[in-house]
Amino acid sequence: MQVKQFLLLGAFCTAAFISAAASGPKVPVNISKASERTLSRIPEEEQQYGAVRGRITTADGSVAPYVSVVLKGTNFGAISNEDGEYQIKRVPAGQYTIVVSAVGLYPKEKEVDVGPKQTVVADFSLNENLSELEAVNINGQRKRFKADKVSPSLRLQSPLIEVPQNIAVVTSKVLADQLVFDIVDGVTRNVSGATRTGHWDAQYANVFMRGTNIPAFRNGMNQKMPWGPLADDAATIDRIEFVKGPSGFMMANGEPGGIYNIVTKKPTGENRSSVSFSGGGFNLGRAAVDLDGKLSSDGRLLFRLNLAAQTKGSYNKYNYTDKYIIAPVISYQIDSNTLVTAEYTTQHVEAQALGTYGFSPKGFGDTDPSFFIGDPALDPNKLYDHNITLYLNHKLNADWKVNGQVAYIKYGLEGGTPWPSMIAPNGDMRRYLNISEELAINKNAQLSIMGDVATGAIVHRILTGVDMGNLKTWGDFASVQQPDLQLAGNATFNIYNPIYGIPTANIPVFDRSKSIQIRSGIPANLAYATNLTYTGLYLQDEIRMLEEKLRLTLAGRFTHSVNVGKSNKTQISDNVFSPRAGLSYSIFKDFSAYTLYDQSYLPVAGQDFFGEPFKPIRGNNIELGLKKDWFDGKWSTTVAAYQIIKKNVLTADLDPEHIAANPNAQVQLGEIKSKGIELDITGEVVKDLNLVLNYAYTDARVSEDNKPDLVGRHTPNSAKHITNGWLSYRYKKVGSVLNGLGLTGGYQIQLDRYAGTTSAPLNLPNYYRFDAGISYERGKVTLSAVVNNLLDRRLLTQGSYTDLGSRATATSVSYYTYIYEVPRNARLSLTYRFK
Repeated sequence: MQVKQFLLLGAFCTAAFISAAASGPKVPVNISKASERTLSRIPEEEQQYGAVRGRITTADGSVAPYVSVVLKGTNFGAISNEDGEYQIKRVPAGQYTIVVSAVGLYPKEKEVDVGPKQTVVADFSLNENLSELEAVNINGQRKRFKADKVSPSLRLQSPLIEVPQNIAVVTSKVLADQLVFDIVDGVTRNVSGATRTGHWDAQYANVFMRGTNIPAFRNGMNQKMPWGPLADDAATIDRIEFVKGPSGFMMANGEPGGIYNIVTKKPTGENRSSVSFSGGGFNLGRAAVDLDGKLSSDGRLLFRLNLAAQTKGSYNKYNYTDKYIIAPVISYQIDSNTLVTAEYTTQHVEAQALGTYGFSPKGFGDTDPSFFIGDPALDPNKLYDHNITLYLNHKLNADWKVNGQVAYIKYGLEGGTPWPSMIAPNGDMRRYLNISEELAINKNAQLSIMGDVATGAIVHRILTGVDMGNLKTWGDFASVQQPDLQLAGNATFNIYNPIYGIPTANIPVFDRSKSIQIRSGIPANLAYATNLTYTGLYLQDEIRMLEEKLRLTLAGRFTHSVNVGKSNKTQISDNVFSPRAGLSYSIFKDFSAYTLYDQSYLPVAGQDFFGEPFKPIRGNNIELGLKKDWFDGKWSTTVAAYQIIKKNVLTADLDPEHIAANPNAQVQLGEIKSKGIELDITGEVVKDLNLVLNYAYTDARVSEDNKPDLVGRHTPNSAKHITNGWLSYRYKKVGSVLNGLGLTGGYQIQLDRYAGTTSAPLNLPNYYRFDAGISYERGKVTLSAVVNNLLDRRLLTQGSYTDLGSRATATSVSYYTYIYEVPRNARLSLTYRFK
């Protein structure tokens, strides 16, 4: 469907629904029969409404989420959110009794008098009912896998079922169930259509969705760097949110395929402290501590400290990765309306090699997974990042709040990268060693204001704000190079029978006496120095009609960005307007349909082989979907269909002369069209059985190009069919020795996979992976074990082809590059919770 037709259809549907609203009943649907009969005797224009809101805490000052709040004798009610807050709107004027209750807490009542156009504030402090604490613990497990709302960092105020976009949330319970230790560790299996392409796994995740590589966000702020940021460790992750389609116009510029947003752990005011020890195959060892508590008796000053240290070997000979993470967070509740939070995270990684690549002149997966292109005599690579973030959250009144946050990230790498300079048909390889050094400084600032305004029976949910960012990067991968890593006695290095141990005299020593800022500009055409600044202003109005069953979203974003170039010709200044329109309708309370039109904009640094600056990447997305909650919201299904058109896409320059002069030369292909269907099922499908099940059909192809032979080819690193599943069952029977026994298992299947190259239409082998685990949970202790890649299949996470073309000789031929999935390996983890 063309964009114009889509907008006309949306306008027609909106007009029809507004017309229905004007002629339909005006009595609120959640009024009791007695109240409805009373209201029916009052002329509609004389009916007056008010509201009731408040905050619920426990006796020790901790917030009390998911507490039932009802007005006695009516059907008016609400459930407190994650912050213990509740609000009941459009309450007819009169006297009421508020009743609050929850399993494990003693109920309370309070009399209130609601006046016309008045908001009554009624806070509650509830005492624990010790006799029901076990029931509370059981109830708390009911939504282990399913989330009803996104985090505040995405600024979407409505429940997920009402949001006109496909958003998948991977909860901390899912991560713990799968024994995930970082973002690289199979997280994408929980989201339809998401895949991770292997690259520098010791450094960062490389996630693809809807045919494009998607950027990493952290707490709603864009962290995308050319080679980073470092892969987030599970010790710092509270949840991961995958936003499908254009990446939330209000946050920052991004790819049309979407984003993934890491939400870090914050203080909760409750004692959720724990310590865990883990071990596993390939010499994996890990320890993590999570301390969560109060620094003041009144609960206003809170802290959270996460520490983790990990050592991990590799299926590659001699390769390893060691790291540690330190992440303290402090929050202070200045008053009932104002909260300030300060967060610092640092990671330090040492890796013998950044990648685990295999090479072959014959085809993908030809060599043994143990093949290692590096050497134990070479110095390891060292990486780090420092992330400082400050948050301010303030409630202006019952309906409006303002949020601000600033972040500073410094990321760096120092090391060297071995790579083949030639491969012979018999597998003989000559290797060179490049200096590898990176530095990136990313600064972000955001300010947003949100709230509701009622105009008669219509509620306007307003969101507006500004976000600013500056990203500076420097990279040096070529200023110093060892042309040949000679073995002792000039022995030949062969990929089928490799020999290791480079003599000391043959090991290069890189000259780092000059700063990376200087070296990143040598030679002058090196494109590793970038400086991008942007400022974005956005406004969104979610118009809620028909007792808020129908929701029309109209939004726009204006972005001003500047790419600082090395000359006036390569300095780019862009002013872009990106519109957004969405429509969502609740067919029933737990069943909604939506449609969305959105655009994305991404400025591009650098220039092509001829020095011409790159144009910004533009994307258009049209999406339709259905969302359904089942059995009182215990599990949910989402079905979505979409079409994305992405223009000005960067890819490798395939001209042999350009490659010879600059192996990193890139061109802008022209246009890519991606379309597909997605299905996600998440939650507790039957008692004590939690499920993640998804399927995606993705057809992403080059639709326009100045090279006709590329048109119609599938985009690199895409897969046409992807399906994943994960089952988790916990046996619960008090008094039984098996009480707390858990069984888990899952699969990942990818079919019709396409290699990471456009020079030839190459397919990767189909991907079939199966995992299984067992756990035992009793009181404060959990013992878990998982076996990954149960069938020990040779799976590939990446593949590409280097076509030497006319440069090929009898001793140097074109070759395949690929990365294996980790062979069969087991993990065992012991966790102790202090409460």
